[in-house]
Amino acid sequence: MLAKLDRLLGQAGIALSDHQKQQLVGFVKLLDKWNKAYNLTSVRDPNEMLVKHILDSLVVSPYLQGSHFIDVGTGPGLPGIPLAIANPDKQFVLLDSLGKRITFIRNALRELGISNVTAVLSRVEVYQEHQFDGVLSRAFASLNDMVNWCYHLPNEQGKFYALKGLYDEAEIAEVTKPIQLVDVVKLNVPELVGERHLVLLAKE
Repeated sequence: MLAKLDRLLGQAGIALSDHQKQQLVGFVKLLDKWNKAYNLTSVRDPNEMLVKHILDSLVVSPYLQGSHFIDVGTGPGLPGIPLAIANPDKQFVLLDSLGKRITFIRNALRELGISNVTAVLSRVEVYQEHQFDGVLSRAFASLNDMVNWCYHLPNEQGKFYALKGLYDEAEIAEVTKPIQLVDVVKLNVPELVGERHLVLLAKE
């Protein structure tokens, strides 16, 4: 699995230390193990997880601006945990409303020795503790729902980072809160079938 990860990282142009690679492989192994009982992801094959979960998360890393991020509706820790492993100098809050997911994340953080992540069991609209440089979401609801539910989370310079498949301009037009489109980045995920885009939004 390490050899495959090495190859994928090379294709994506992402440089990580041996320790970071070991942590990523360890995360996939934990996800695979817990998935059998907890049904955390529909992806069953660990080698597929490397592409569909790990690389799909890591390709966002070069675009992160700031030091404090929240991953809303993180599920089993995606994209938050791979991004936290790749960016040990940044702080991440991983938020989900399902207890079994947060239990898995807390166990993974402990086993993998990840110290720059806080796992929070909460619904996003009631989480008011902090503001962030970036609000991340992957496979979340529509952009309008994301912005409505998370509008209180970015700080003055903060941005929304929405990881999407196909980019649909109509989705931006449907957002009711005052926002501006900062950028749409076409992401290259090695060996992934289908398109991936990062949609960057800011509050007006």
